[in-house]
Formats: sequence, C-alpha cells, structure tokens
Amino acid sequence: VDVIGIGRKWRYSEHFSEGANVNFVQLMDDHLIKVRTYERGVENETLSCGTGVTASALACDIKGLASPIAIETKGGNLKVGFTVGNEKYENVWLEGPAEHVFSGTITI
Repeated sequence: VDVIGIGRKWRYSEHFSEGANVNFVQLMDDHLIKVRTYERGVENETLSCGTGVTASALACDIKGLASPIAIETKGGNLKVGFTVGNEKYENVWLEGPAEHVFSGTITI
C-alpha cells in the first residue's frame, strides 16, 4: 500500500480540520494485525505509533478480534489489551519494547 501517498491525502482531508494520523491495518488472524502509520507532524510513515496501534486494536474489536491483540509494525512487535464495560473501553494497555533511536541538542 502507498502509505505516504494515501496517508498524506487523508491526513489533509477536509474531514479533519486539525489533520489526522492515518493507520493502515491488515487483519492476519483472530489475535494479530499489521499496522503502518502516516503520522501528522512527521509528515511521513513512522516505524510505529502508540496511539495509532492502540486505536487500531480497539477498532478491530468491532471485527471480533479478542483482547489482547498482537500488532506487527515496522518498529517492532507490540500488544494491546483492553476490557469492554459499560459500553466503553476500560483497562486499555500497550506493551512493547522501547529503544533509544535519537539524541539531539538545541541551543536557545
């Protein structure tokens, strides 16, 4: 999928006044999805997006996937768990590795 081209189109769509991150989700099985994200602010595909994979996992609940849901991203493997109660999601958690990928200095 053309994550950058399609992502940029939807990120700047008139439907989203502030812009939006765009997630591309592929259902693999009952507990696994693949997610790629075009992220606003970065204006490009990112290796992974915590809010994006969490939203994608919650959206997959509608498709019948059960918690926890494993997620494959370019940046690594994650897992999102949740419970549904009182017609809302509760106890939502994101699990995965964290790695230092950049250091910088800004002189003011």
